[in-house]
Amino acid sequence: MSWGSELWDQFDNLEKHTQSGIEFVERYSKFVKERSDIEISYAKQIRNLSKKYQPKKNSREEEENKYTSCRAFLSTLNELNDYAGQHEVIAENLTSQIITELSRYLTELKAERKSHFHDGRKAQQQIESLWKQLESSKRRFERDCKEADRAQQYFERMDADINVTKADVEKARQQAQMRHQIAADSKTEYSNYLTKFNQEQNEHYYTLIPNIFQKLQEMEERRIERVGVSMKTYAEVDREVLPIVGKCLDGMTKAAESIEPKTDSKQVVESYKSGFEPPGDVEFEDYGPGQTMKRTVSETSLSNSRGEAKERPGGGKSKGKLWPFIKNKNKITFNSHVRNLIEGSGPEDFSHLPPEQRRKKLQAKIDDINKDIQKEMDQKDALTKMKGVYEKNPQMGDPASVDPRLVEMAMNIEKLQSEVQKFEGWLAEVEGRLPSRSDPPRRQSGLYESQNSNSTMVDNNCAQDRESPDGSYTEEQSSETQVKVAIANTPEFDDEFDDGDEETLPTIGTCKAVYSFEGHNEGTISVTEGELLFVIEQDKGDGWTRVRRNVEEEGYVPTSYVEVFLETNTKDS
Repeated sequence: MSWGSELWDQFDNLEKHTQSGIEFVERYSKFVKERSDIEISYAKQIRNLSKKYQPKKNSREEEENKYTSCRAFLSTLNELNDYAGQHEVIAENLTSQIITELSRYLTELKAERKSHFHDGRKAQQQIESLWKQLESSKRRFERDCKEADRAQQYFERMDADINVTKADVEKARQQAQMRHQIAADSKTEYSNYLTKFNQEQNEHYYTLIPNIFQKLQEMEERRIERVGVSMKTYAEVDREVLPIVGKCLDGMTKAAESIEPKTDSKQVVESYKSGFEPPGDVEFEDYGPGQTMKRTVSETSLSNSRGEAKERPGGGKSKGKLWPFIKNKNKITFNSHVRNLIEGSGPEDFSHLPPEQRRKKLQAKIDDINKDIQKEMDQKDALTKMKGVYEKNPQMGDPASVDPRLVEMAMNIEKLQSEVQKFEGWLAEVEGRLPSRSDPPRRQSGLYESQNSNSTMVDNNCAQDRESPDGSYTEEQSSETQVKVAIANTPEFDDEFDDGDEETLPTIGTCKAVYSFEGHNEGTISVTEGELLFVIEQDKGDGWTRVRRNVEEEGYVPTSYVEVFLETNTKDS
């Protein structure tokens, strides 16, 4: 059914209808835009949620990822992040395939509609103009006819009057003839206008207006079809991401099915196994006159079981054991050490951990350093090959430009190797302490070894402290209470730590800084290239030398970074 033949007289209504069609497209485009904004906002919230529950680096949550349930949850978070990405894809496709296209189409549709109605109004104005001309010619024809009738009547009166001269009669006759001629001309003009108007009107209502309305009908049908295509695309955009969304959900299901309670239980054993053997039987102590029976204290607790300090005969208080943390009876400042234990960082040699856990940490540290050494060696080999290429082909580059980097890598490798030796020493020490499963149960002293080797342990601890320039040498004087340790039932550990200052070490030589060193760790000192310093302690095999700049500034620097000049008596000794 054609608009041109059926709606030829509904120009205004069609104008309103097509305008409402454009407004509908704009409303649908706005709907899709708001849906796209919702998808973007939802994807952002999902990503933030996934990020919020991701394990933090160097935190307890990251440590828990060794459990299958925690790894499954991490996999779920990763799948959720991918799921959010699919909602972002929906938003992007809605914008590119619907919103942008509809916006462009609306611009074209408005321009086309405006053009068609402009042609319609122009045709309407043309026919109205012809109608006005026809009416004007008709009124003029009517007026001229009336004037001709009046002139004829006047001539007849003049001709019948005997008193009128013949000249006046002739004048009246000529006037009547002129009026009749004018009326005839007006009639001809009116007839011509009428014929023209009828032709134009016929063309207007049977050709121009139907053509314009036909174009409007086609435009409207294309608009409706375009809306249908957009609605279909709207559904297809969602359908396209369903396979990937399904894979994300399958990944979550697979992660949930990967949880193994037995494996997690075994991991708990691996994580918290101390390596100690259970204590043996307590020997019977008979009571005798003048003898005092020893008080039995639990040797697997970190402090007094009651949490209270008991009075000693001398008026002092017995100290609860800090197994297995502290075993040095010499004077030392514990502010930073205790703070590390509270915050969970611990010393560099992991001496705050039980033997089994300490062994695992040391082995992992050695493996990491060996990886770094291998990486540095690979880079060094690559640079060496590059230098060889430069030497054979000087036009490709200057061989000397590679030397500083090679020197730096050699220093890094040397430093890392010294670190490996240090940690391997600690590892050998802790492996020597671990009890064999074939050994019979015995009473533990609360330390890593029996009480009869405590003096050896003190010496080892001193060596460890010297090997770790991270603050163990620096005495911190503050208002904090110094921690003092006393092991129950062990006389040689009953002495409390002194609060006095450490005796100043004598100078045994000088040194010159070959490279600059930034001492960020506690116990180290920053030096600049070419700086002269005093040596107060030689390298004990750990790769560090203790130097002094002035009375108040001293610390450790890497031995490979300085050139040492020892005094003669020191070399002889």
